[in-house]
Amino acid sequence: MNTQINLAGIKMKNPVTVASGTFGYGREFSEFFDLSKLGGIITKGTSLKPKSGNKPSRVCETASGMLNSIGLQNPGVEYFAENDLPFLKKFDTAIIVNACGSTVEEYVELCRILNTLDIDGVELNLSCPNVKEGCMAFGNTYEGVKHVTSEVRKVLDKPLIVKLTPNVTDIASIAKGVEDGGADAVSLINTLLGMKIDIDKRKPVLANNTGGLSGPAIKPVAVRMVYQVAQAVNIPILGMGGIINGDDAIEFMLVGATAISIGAGNFIDPYTSINTVKGIEDYMKKHNIDDINEIIGKVKMN
Repeated sequence: MNTQINLAGIKMKNPVTVASGTFGYGREFSEFFDLSKLGGIITKGTSLKPKSGNKPSRVCETASGMLNSIGLQNPGVEYFAENDLPFLKKFDTAIIVNACGSTVEEYVELCRILNTLDIDGVELNLSCPNVKEGCMAFGNTYEGVKHVTSEVRKVLDKPLIVKLTPNVTDIASIAKGVEDGGADAVSLINTLLGMKIDIDKRKPVLANNTGGLSGPAIKPVAVRMVYQVAQAVNIPILGMGGIINGDDAIEFMLVGATAISIGAGNFIDPYTSINTVKGIEDYMKKHNIDDINEIIGKVKMN
Protein backbone atom coordinates (compact mmCIF):
# COMPACT_ATOMS: atom_id res chain seq x y z
CA MET A 1 0.00 0.00 0.00
CA ASN A 2 1.13 3.52 -0.77
CA THR A 3 0.35 6.01 1.99
CA GLN A 4 2.66 8.74 0.67
CA ILE A 5 1.13 12.09 -0.23
CA ASN A 6 2.41 15.36 -1.64
CA LEU A 7 1.06 18.46 0.07
CA ALA A 8 1.94 21.42 -2.11
CA GLY A 9 5.47 20.13 -2.68
CA ILE A 10 5.90 18.75 0.84
CA LYS A 11 6.38 15.01 0.52
CA MET A 12 5.06 12.95 3.43
CA LYS A 13 5.24 9.22 4.15
CA ASN A 14 1.61 9.34 5.28
CA PRO A 15 -1.13 12.00 5.46
CA VAL A 16 -1.02 12.43 9.25
CA THR A 17 0.39 15.60 10.77
CA VAL A 18 -0.06 17.16 14.21
CA ALA A 19 -1.82 20.50 14.53
CA SER A 20 -0.07 23.65 15.65
CA GLY A 21 -0.32 24.40 19.35
CA THR A 22 -1.17 20.84 20.39
CA PHE A 23 2.25 19.23 20.01
CA GLY A 24 4.65 21.96 21.13
CA TYR A 25 7.90 21.35 19.29
CA GLY A 26 7.69 17.59 19.71
CA ARG A 27 9.96 17.04 22.70
CA GLU A 28 7.32 15.75 25.12
CA PHE A 29 5.65 13.47 22.58
CA SER A 30 9.00 12.01 21.50
CA GLU A 31 9.03 10.23 24.86
CA PHE A 32 5.96 8.24 23.75
CA PHE A 33 6.83 7.28 20.15
CA ASP A 34 9.24 7.83 17.28
CA LEU A 35 8.25 11.10 15.63
CA SER A 36 9.59 9.76 12.34
CA LYS A 37 6.38 7.72 12.06
CA LEU A 38 4.41 10.91 11.43
CA GLY A 39 3.89 12.39 8.00
CA GLY A 40 4.71 15.80 9.38
CA ILE A 41 4.94 18.01 12.45
CA ILE A 42 3.41 21.47 12.49
CA THR A 43 5.09 23.45 15.22
CA LYS A 44 3.49 25.60 17.87
CA GLY A 45 2.71 29.08 16.58
CA THR A 46 6.03 30.92 16.26
CA SER A 47 6.35 34.70 16.18
CA LEU A 48 9.09 37.18 15.34
CA LYS A 49 9.66 37.99 19.02
CA PRO A 50 8.79 35.99 22.18
CA LYS A 51 5.17 36.19 23.32
CA SER A 52 3.93 35.59 26.86
CA GLY A 53 0.38 34.76 25.81
CA ASN A 54 -2.82 35.44 27.72
CA LYS A 55 -3.16 35.40 31.49
CA PRO A 56 -4.61 32.26 33.17
CA SER A 57 -6.91 30.50 33.32
CA ARG A 58 -6.37 29.61 29.68
CA VAL A 59 -7.87 26.13 29.16
CA CYS A 60 -11.10 24.42 30.17
CA GLU A 61 -12.95 21.25 29.24
CA THR A 62 -16.27 21.29 27.40
CA ALA A 63 -18.68 18.62 26.17
CA SER A 64 -16.71 16.58 23.58
CA GLY A 65 -14.00 19.19 23.43
CA MET A 66 -12.05 21.97 25.07
CA LEU A 67 -11.68 25.74 25.05
CA ASN A 68 -8.26 27.32 24.94
CA SER A 69 -7.08 30.89 25.15
CA ILE A 70 -3.31 30.43 25.22
CA GLY A 71 -2.69 33.52 23.13
CA LEU A 72 0.16 32.15 21.01
CA GLN A 73 2.72 31.99 23.83
CA ASN A 74 6.09 31.03 22.32
CA PRO A 75 9.82 31.79 22.67
CA GLY A 76 10.20 33.48 19.26
CA VAL A 77 11.77 32.44 15.98
CA GLU A 78 15.39 33.03 17.07
CA TYR A 79 15.02 30.61 19.98
CA PHE A 80 13.21 28.14 17.73
CA ALA A 81 16.01 28.18 15.16
CA GLU A 82 18.73 27.68 17.78
CA ASN A 83 17.05 25.17 20.09
CA ASP A 84 13.92 23.49 18.74
CA LEU A 85 14.73 23.06 15.05
CA PRO A 86 17.93 21.05 15.69
CA PHE A 87 15.89 18.68 17.84
CA LEU A 88 13.19 18.25 15.19
CA LYS A 89 15.80 17.60 12.49
CA LYS A 90 16.71 14.37 14.27
CA PHE A 91 13.52 12.82 12.92
CA ASP A 92 12.61 11.73 9.41
CA THR A 93 9.42 13.75 9.09
CA ALA A 94 8.33 16.95 7.39
CA ILE A 95 8.75 20.10 9.50
CA ILE A 96 6.19 22.85 8.94
CA VAL A 97 6.45 26.00 11.04
CA ASN A 98 3.25 27.76 12.03
CA ALA A 99 3.96 31.48 11.66
CA CYS A 100 1.96 34.12 13.55
CA GLY A 101 2.10 37.89 13.75
CA SER A 102 0.21 41.05 14.68
CA THR A 103 0.95 43.11 11.56
CA VAL A 104 1.58 42.39 7.91
CA GLU A 105 5.14 43.61 8.39
CA GLU A 106 5.70 41.09 11.20
CA TYR A 107 4.43 38.22 9.07
CA VAL A 108 6.73 39.25 6.23
CA GLU A 109 9.83 39.65 8.38
CA LEU A 110 9.17 36.37 10.17
CA CYS A 111 8.74 34.48 6.90
CA ARG A 112 11.88 36.12 5.53
CA ILE A 113 13.74 34.48 8.42
CA LEU A 114 11.92 31.16 8.07
CA ASN A 115 12.89 31.10 4.41
CA THR A 116 16.54 30.75 5.47
CA LEU A 117 15.91 27.77 7.78
CA ASP A 118 16.05 24.08 6.92
CA ILE A 119 12.31 23.45 7.14
CA ASP A 120 9.84 21.93 4.68
CA GLY A 121 7.16 24.59 4.70
CA VAL A 122 5.30 27.36 6.51
CA GLU A 123 1.74 27.41 7.79
CA LEU A 124 0.65 31.03 7.99
CA ASN A 125 -1.66 31.50 10.96
CA LEU A 126 -4.32 34.03 9.98
CA SER A 127 -6.95 32.48 12.18
CA CYS A 128 -6.24 32.49 15.92
CA PRO A 129 -9.42 33.62 17.72
CA ASN A 130 -7.94 34.41 21.12
CA VAL A 131 -5.36 37.13 20.66
CA LYS A 132 -6.27 40.78 21.01
CA GLU A 133 -4.54 41.85 17.79
CA GLY A 134 -3.59 40.28 14.49
CA CYS A 135 -4.67 36.95 12.98
CA MET A 136 -8.42 37.43 12.88
CA ALA A 137 -8.02 41.00 11.67
CA PHE A 138 -6.54 39.62 8.45
CA GLY A 139 -8.22 36.24 8.32
CA ASN A 140 -11.89 37.07 8.01
CA THR A 141 -12.07 38.80 4.62
CA TYR A 142 -11.08 37.87 1.07
CA GLU A 143 -8.98 41.01 0.65
CA GLY A 144 -7.30 40.58 4.03
CA VAL A 145 -6.06 37.06 3.47
CA LYS A 146 -5.11 37.80 -0.12
CA HIS A 147 -3.01 40.81 0.91
CA VAL A 148 -1.09 39.08 3.70
CA THR A 149 -0.57 35.95 1.60
CA SER A 150 0.73 37.89 -1.39
CA GLU A 151 3.12 39.96 0.74
CA VAL A 152 4.54 36.83 2.41
CA ARG A 153 4.78 35.09 -0.95
CA LYS A 154 7.27 37.75 -2.08
CA VAL A 155 9.82 36.66 0.54
CA LEU A 156 9.05 32.95 0.93
CA ASP A 157 10.27 30.37 -1.56
CA LYS A 158 9.21 27.39 0.54
CA PRO A 159 5.74 25.81 0.32
CA LEU A 160 3.19 28.18 1.85
CA ILE A 161 0.06 26.89 3.59
CA VAL A 162 -2.45 29.40 4.98
CA LYS A 163 -4.60 28.43 7.96
CA LEU A 164 -8.20 29.62 7.90
CA THR A 165 -10.63 30.56 10.65
CA PRO A 166 -14.10 28.98 10.66
CA ASN A 167 -15.50 32.13 12.28
CA VAL A 168 -16.67 33.61 8.98
CA THR A 169 -19.87 33.51 6.96
CA ASP A 170 -18.31 32.35 3.66
CA ILE A 171 -15.30 30.06 4.10
CA ALA A 172 -15.04 29.41 0.35
CA SER A 173 -14.42 33.06 -0.51
CA ILE A 174 -11.73 33.33 2.18
CA ALA A 175 -10.01 30.25 0.76
CA LYS A 176 -10.19 31.77 -2.71
CA GLY A 177 -8.38 34.82 -1.36
CA VAL A 178 -5.59 32.55 -0.13
CA GLU A 179 -5.30 30.91 -3.53
CA ASP A 180 -5.38 34.23 -5.38
CA GLY A 181 -2.68 35.52 -3.03
CA GLY A 182 -0.30 32.81 -4.20
CA ALA A 183 -0.44 30.20 -1.45
CA ASP A 184 0.41 26.59 -2.26
CA ALA A 185 -2.18 25.05 0.08
CA VAL A 186 -4.82 25.92 2.63
CA SER A 187 -5.42 24.41 6.08
CA LEU A 188 -8.70 24.39 7.98
CA ILE A 189 -10.30 24.65 10.36
CA ASN A 190 -8.86 26.50 13.29
CA THR A 191 -10.95 26.64 16.45
CA LEU A 192 -14.50 27.94 16.75
CA LEU A 193 -14.97 30.93 19.04
CA GLY A 194 -16.68 29.84 22.25
CA MET A 195 -17.34 30.64 25.90
CA LYS A 196 -17.96 28.79 29.15
CA ILE A 197 -19.49 30.33 32.27
CA ASP A 198 -18.79 29.43 35.91
CA ILE A 199 -22.36 29.61 37.20
CA ASP A 200 -21.28 29.90 40.84
CA LYS A 201 -18.96 32.83 40.22
CA ARG A 202 -21.22 34.11 37.43
CA LYS A 203 -18.28 34.91 35.21
CA PRO A 204 -16.43 33.28 32.30
CA VAL A 205 -14.10 30.41 33.16
CA LEU A 206 -11.38 31.74 30.87
CA ALA A 207 -9.57 34.92 31.89
CA ASN A 208 -9.83 36.10 28.28
CA ASN A 209 -13.62 35.50 28.47
CA THR A 210 -13.71 33.65 25.15
CA GLY A 211 -11.50 30.97 23.62
CA GLY A 212 -11.16 28.56 20.75
CA LEU A 213 -13.30 25.42 20.80
CA SER A 214 -11.61 22.25 19.54
CA GLY A 215 -12.10 18.50 19.81
CA PRO A 216 -14.65 16.00 18.43
CA ALA A 217 -17.50 18.48 18.92
CA ILE A 218 -16.34 20.58 15.95
CA LYS A 219 -15.71 17.77 13.44
CA PRO A 220 -19.00 18.00 11.51
CA VAL A 221 -18.43 21.72 10.99
CA ALA A 222 -14.86 21.09 9.87
CA VAL A 223 -15.84 18.34 7.42
CA ARG A 224 -18.49 20.61 5.89
CA MET A 225 -16.05 23.50 5.49
CA VAL A 226 -13.32 21.34 3.97
CA TYR A 227 -15.86 20.07 1.45
CA GLN A 228 -16.94 23.62 0.58
CA VAL A 229 -13.35 24.81 0.16
CA ALA A 230 -12.48 21.80 -2.00
CA GLN A 231 -15.19 22.92 -4.42
CA ALA A 232 -13.83 26.47 -4.53
CA VAL A 233 -10.03 26.15 -4.91
CA ASN A 234 -7.54 24.14 -6.91
CA ILE A 235 -4.80 24.00 -4.25
CA PRO A 236 -4.40 21.13 -1.76
CA ILE A 237 -6.16 21.15 1.60
CA LEU A 238 -4.79 20.20 5.01
CA GLY A 239 -7.90 19.23 6.96
CA MET A 240 -8.35 19.34 10.73
CA GLY A 241 -10.96 19.69 13.43
CA GLY A 242 -11.93 16.95 15.84
CA ILE A 243 -9.98 14.09 14.24
CA ILE A 244 -9.16 11.37 16.77
CA ASN A 245 -8.89 8.20 14.66
CA GLY A 246 -8.42 6.77 11.19
CA ASP A 247 -12.11 6.85 10.31
CA ASP A 248 -12.23 10.58 11.09
CA ALA A 249 -9.20 11.14 8.88
CA ILE A 250 -10.78 9.23 6.00
CA GLU A 251 -13.87 11.45 6.21
CA PHE A 252 -11.73 14.53 5.67
CA MET A 253 -9.86 12.97 2.77
CA LEU A 254 -13.05 11.84 1.05
CA VAL A 255 -14.37 15.42 1.04
CA GLY A 256 -11.12 16.77 -0.39
CA ALA A 257 -8.28 16.93 2.14
CA THR A 258 -4.88 15.72 0.92
CA ALA A 259 -3.54 15.48 4.48
CA ILE A 260 -4.95 15.87 7.98
CA SER A 261 -3.87 17.19 11.37
CA ILE A 262 -4.50 15.81 14.85
CA GLY A 263 -5.15 18.58 17.37
CA ALA A 264 -7.04 18.18 20.65
CA GLY A 265 -6.80 14.41 20.18
CA ASN A 266 -3.16 14.67 21.27
CA PHE A 267 -4.37 15.72 24.72
CA ILE A 268 -6.85 12.86 24.97
CA ASP A 269 -4.23 10.22 24.14
CA PRO A 270 -0.58 10.93 23.21
CA TYR A 271 -0.72 8.00 20.78
CA THR A 272 -3.70 9.38 18.83
CA SER A 273 -1.66 10.44 15.81
CA ILE A 274 0.14 7.11 15.49
CA ASN A 275 -3.10 5.20 15.98
CA THR A 276 -4.62 7.33 13.23
CA VAL A 277 -1.84 6.29 10.84
CA LYS A 278 -2.68 2.65 11.56
CA GLY A 279 -6.40 3.37 11.23
CA ILE A 280 -5.87 4.75 7.74
CA GLU A 281 -3.89 1.65 6.78
CA ASP A 282 -6.63 -0.59 8.19
CA TYR A 283 -9.22 1.24 6.08
CA MET A 284 -7.08 0.77 2.97
CA LYS A 285 -6.79 -2.96 3.63
CA LYS A 286 -10.51 -3.31 4.29
CA HIS A 287 -11.43 -1.62 1.02
CA ASN A 288 -8.53 -2.97 -1.08
CA ILE A 289 -7.06 0.48 -1.69
CA ASP A 290 -3.52 0.42 -3.06
CA ASP A 291 -2.88 4.19 -2.99
CA ILE A 292 -4.30 6.58 -0.39
CA ASN A 293 -4.40 9.33 -3.02
CA GLU A 294 -7.19 7.41 -4.78
CA ILE A 295 -9.76 8.49 -2.18
CA ILE A 296 -9.03 12.22 -2.03
CA GLY A 297 -12.22 14.08 -2.92
CA LYS A 298 -14.06 10.92 -3.87
CA VAL A 299 -17.11 11.41 -1.66
CA LYS A 300 -20.41 10.54 -3.40
CA MET A 301 -22.87 13.26 -2.54
CA ASN A 302 -26.61 12.50 -2.36
